[in-house]
Amino acid sequence: MIEFSEGIYTFYVYILTNKRKTVLYTGITNNLHKRLFQHSTKQNNDSFTAKYNVEFLIYYEKFGWIQQAIEREKEIKNFPRNKKLELI
Repeated sequence: MIEFSEGIYTFYVYILTNKRKTVLYTGITNNLHKRLFQHSTKQNNDSFTAKYNVEFLIYYEKFGWIQQAIEREKEIKNFPRNKKLELI
């Protein structure tokens, strides 16, 4: 059996904030540029990021496997705010 240390795709876990840095949003995507564009243009008017004007990238991590990215996103989402700020 062959084991790969890196996947063939790239996944990102990212943290966004608003202009006043009062809100933190953690997300996951396989296309960071496209996703940031979607957030900045508020393509989903009912979304959390549109409601709170969250569009500024302040942190990201890169993964080769979706399972690792999902696990890390869940971990970061469970961090208290001060631990997220330390990470950034």
